[in-house]
Amino acid sequence: MPLFLFLTVCAVLMLGYPVALSLAGTALIFAGLGHLMLQMGVPVPFEPRMLGAMPNRLYGIMTNQTLLAVPLFVLMGVLLEKSRVAETLLDAMAMLFGSLRGGLGISVILVGMLLAASTGIVGATVVTMGLLSLPTMLKRDYSPSLATGTICATGTLGQIIPPSIALVLLGDVLSNAYQQAQLAMGVWSPKTVSVGDLFVGALVPGLLLVAAYIVYLLAVAWWKPASAPPADREALKQELGHTGSLWPLLIKGLIPPVLLIVAVLGSILGGFATPTEASAVGAMGALLLALTNRRLNVAMLREVVQSTAKVTSMVFLILIGAALFSLVFRAYGGEELVKHLFEALPGGVVGATLVVMLVIFLLGFILDFIEITFVVVPIVGPVLLMMGLDPIWLGIMIAVNLQTSFLTPPFGFALFYLRGVTPDSVPTAAIYRGVIPFILLQLGMLLALALFPGLATWLPSVL
Repeated sequence: MPLFLFLTVCAVLMLGYPVALSLAGTALIFAGLGHLMLQMGVPVPFEPRMLGAMPNRLYGIMTNQTLLAVPLFVLMGVLLEKSRVAETLLDAMAMLFGSLRGGLGISVILVGMLLAASTGIVGATVVTMGLLSLPTMLKRDYSPSLATGTICATGTLGQIIPPSIALVLLGDVLSNAYQQAQLAMGVWSPKTVSVGDLFVGALVPGLLLVAAYIVYLLAVAWWKPASAPPADREALKQELGHTGSLWPLLIKGLIPPVLLIVAVLGSILGGFATPTEASAVGAMGALLLALTNRRLNVAMLREVVQSTAKVTSMVFLILIGAALFSLVFRAYGGEELVKHLFEALPGGVVGATLVVMLVIFLLGFILDFIEITFVVVPIVGPVLLMMGLDPIWLGIMIAVNLQTSFLTPPFGFALFYLRGVTPDSVPTAAIYRGVIPFILLQLGMLLALALFPGLATWLPSVL
């Protein structure tokens, strides 16, 4: 029954029904079915009493201090997107690096990194970079596959580079899973893992990925100069409408977002603020940036607040549906089933981790990171952590894995985001070809994390 429950949810989601309602509705149907069979005398391993924990779960979700960071980080990201900070920064970087081979691509990667750290939203980053940089790259004779692949891969950095909404949600779920695993092992004074730990653990892998992207781009520009030719700086200045000195534009574009990122991450790393408090710092900083850019007005503020409310409502509704799904799954003995399944796998903890990573990768084709975080991680997380895995390492592995699935054809979400803003002259096949080298780089990062766990765990242990 737990297996049927999981497969039914996946099937309903693939039919296109809303995620939160699919999770809650399927769980209620299976709960009713289990209760009915028990009333009829059918020996079903179903514990209806477990559903009595739902009110406490709801109260826990709505009073969770960590999840307060979600609306504030979303507000920060939407404000930065609407205030056109990325546009100014991209113009400055393009003029700084554009005269080099592959320079425009390097500009896109660096700006995308800063935008990912500022917004933490993959869709916003991909669409923004696609609208701003793709026309310029194509006009400068960049290979369409290289240009689109670079934009897609850079956009997915929002999954791994903090402060990422994906890491906020993952950190909360993993914290619960870690405490649950320790209590199951008889540890009555359990240790905790925080969102801040995941932020710190993601820094080194995220920056290594950025470096790998840049090295790949430089290698392509050297090996195939026609794919990423240099641009004439003066012509680029005139095209972008900035005929004066480069440095004022660079300072105007670079300093504000960097200061904002330093304020948010620095307050967490320095121990001055929790991630939730730092999200308030970020939201206030983004509001001040929008005011200083003279982009903020009543209409824009209304649009920003409405967009934030929609995303936040969606996240919390999915959380509630996932909590109900998790309770019904456990009432059917699903947790024990997963535990026995993992113990029976060849290779022990290594085999179990490989299977989980493969399942998450494949589910990333059809589900968003939010659904995977709230549905899959609570099921497999406690069992893997009971087998001795480090929670920070597991969280970063899952985040990089989901980032890779965002890129993988034919269902990767980043591909759909970019396709929506790409001119018809660029075929879909070119986008698919362009992302393949970046997928290989991300799989290489997963392998590096598997072989050298210290890439994720060293910095948190030092701090």
